[in-house]
Amino acid sequence: MAGKTCLVTGATNGIGYETALGLARAGARVGLVGRDGGRAERAASDIRASVPGAVTDVFVADLSSQSEIRRLAAEVRKTYPRLDVVVNNAGAIFDRREETVDGIERTWALDHLGYVLLSLELLDLLKASAPSRIVNVSSAAHARETVDFDDLEGRKKFSAIKAYSQAKLGNVLFTKALARRLEGTGVTVNALHPGVINTGFAKNTGGLLGFAWGLLRPFLKAPSQGAATSLFLATSPTVEGVSGRYFSRSAELPSSEVSRDEGVQERVWEISLRQVGRPSASL
Repeated sequence: MAGKTCLVTGATNGIGYETALGLARAGARVGLVGRDGGRAERAASDIRASVPGAVTDVFVADLSSQSEIRRLAAEVRKTYPRLDVVVNNAGAIFDRREETVDGIERTWALDHLGYVLLSLELLDLLKASAPSRIVNVSSAAHARETVDFDDLEGRKKFSAIKAYSQAKLGNVLFTKALARRLEGTGVTVNALHPGVINTGFAKNTGGLLGFAWGLLRPFLKAPSQGAATSLFLATSPTVEGVSGRYFSRSAELPSSEVSRDEGVQERVWEISLRQVGRPSASL
């Protein structure tokens, strides 16, 4: 990865941090995106301490806000003359329904639309840097749900697990719809399940969900194990040119049946573009 530039969202801890660290160890220049500037700076400093000579850059943005994503993308385009890899990793689960500054349910906004908008905002730079890669961190939880088109944002009935699983399904649907549109551009996009990992995920979630996750945490895999498939998709020559696929443990697997439905993919694609204000986005 020497000479390559990579961007990782949610890079201040857990899987995102380990992904950024692994890319730095491979020789890449790494941009770390975090919501908290202090934590992002500390993460970048820790990587430089672990990898002598590593080049890291810090970008601060709340990826649940569309204006923040657009500002971030503009800053990335200004900073980097090329961009070889984007790892969409930032995400969370919320125990109660909240809306973002854009009026969108927070889980869907952060865990799904954040991937959509940032990828589209950086697409011209990725194309100019081709061959390049987009890596979307999804979850096996995507297989728990279908898309509730009648109540996409949980206005009628909200469930934290349902909202999270539906957003992770959104990641896979977006990956496949985008891959079709990127054929022949030299830009690939793939999704993955990182495993069930001991990170800060659900740390600040209350109720039964937060309690249950706290009990499970000591038995979960280390973040470095969770980053392995992200690093594989970002760096391995064996997936050069591979696009629109779903991976776990660095191996391709079939995603859920509904995620493979092209009609559902296209419907979610159109809805997502409208929600981020790009209904006629030209790729």
